[in-house]
Amino acid sequence: MSSPLPAGSGALLQHRSFLLFMLSRSFSRFSSQIASVAVGWQIYDLTGSAFALGMVGLVQFLPTLLLVFVAGDTADRYERKRVAQVCLFVEALTALFLAWGAYSGSLTVVQIFIAMAVLGTAGAFESPTIAAMLPLIAPEGSLQRATAISSGAAQLATITGPALGGLAYAIAPSVPYAIMGVFWLFGMVAMGAIETRKPPVVRDATTPADLFAGVRFVRNNPSILGTISLDLFAVLLGGATALLPIYARDILQTGPLGLGILRAAPAVGALLMTAVLARYTINRHVGMRMFQSVIVFGVATVVFAVSQWMWLSVLALAILGAADTVSVVIRFSLVQLSTPDEMRGRVGAVNFLFINASNQLGQFESGVTAALFGAMPAAALGGIGTVAIALLWMKLFPALRDVQRLE
Repeated sequence: MSSPLPAGSGALLQHRSFLLFMLSRSFSRFSSQIASVAVGWQIYDLTGSAFALGMVGLVQFLPTLLLVFVAGDTADRYERKRVAQVCLFVEALTALFLAWGAYSGSLTVVQIFIAMAVLGTAGAFESPTIAAMLPLIAPEGSLQRATAISSGAAQLATITGPALGGLAYAIAPSVPYAIMGVFWLFGMVAMGAIETRKPPVVRDATTPADLFAGVRFVRNNPSILGTISLDLFAVLLGGATALLPIYARDILQTGPLGLGILRAAPAVGALLMTAVLARYTINRHVGMRMFQSVIVFGVATVVFAVSQWMWLSVLALAILGAADTVSVVIRFSLVQLSTPDEMRGRVGAVNFLFINASNQLGQFESGVTAALFGAMPAAALGGIGTVAIALLWMKLFPALRDVQRLE
């Protein structure tokens, strides 16, 4: 890591649009993390099925798979903050639907799955749009730092979101869903007040070549291809967090509040690492640092998998979150700095497809594996597989391994 940031770097935190961006992103993340606790606990409470937990990830991923290219083109064609506002509004309405169903006692497993599919559809458009906005909001030369700070703000929401979600669910199942709806509405308002450095560019009618331009760009850039595919396969195998309801109830024998603490633990580690990265940028051997962080992620997953003590499980999850933050900052900065602005939406959509595949298909994979072999073997095998993928990718993508600098 480099020397401390130069004097005047604090101006980033005084940048109005950047602060609004962090606020909107944090509100959205806050709601998503509450949903991870509320939906996971309610599904497992209603069904007692690890497979049903995995299905939550699958129904959220399918819209991304079907709409990824349309979403990327939309982010490059229309004003990005308006696209994001529409997504946040749809998410708020869906949360309020869940709140009403839980309050009235009419909410079914099928309805929850449908709501998750709607949230997955909104997220398919929101994520590449938000990612494409940040380089036009952060001052020149500060993208890595801006990525770390905005990630830290989102991680702060991730810390408080699961804990509040578990506490709110203990009060009544409808309460966390109502909170989600309110915060998504707040995020929509903050998003509307953002100003970017460049006005939106309206392109001509979309052609098939336009839709798949992001795929071609990623395929022709070995460093970006290696970065995105590493995240896909490593996190696909290391998705132990999908099994947290099982660990909370059956292995660690804690309740909804304990599940919230487990959910928050990776974010605590991520926030601590964010504080380091916001002050010390990674300026040397960034490719190798990314691979090292993925290996640490895998080892921490194995430790969590075999732990039967709450304190060790929380510690392992915190280390897992810290390692993931290093990987995220490097990965996001590398992709955004290597992509021209007029293509950031479409490349971001491809990236989001891979991220969703790793997170949500990883949740599905973990649920199926746990149903077949048990939660502990499934999580342990996933961590071992993550380490193996990182070592293999170092050999397959030497250009990525040898990347020295970002900015």
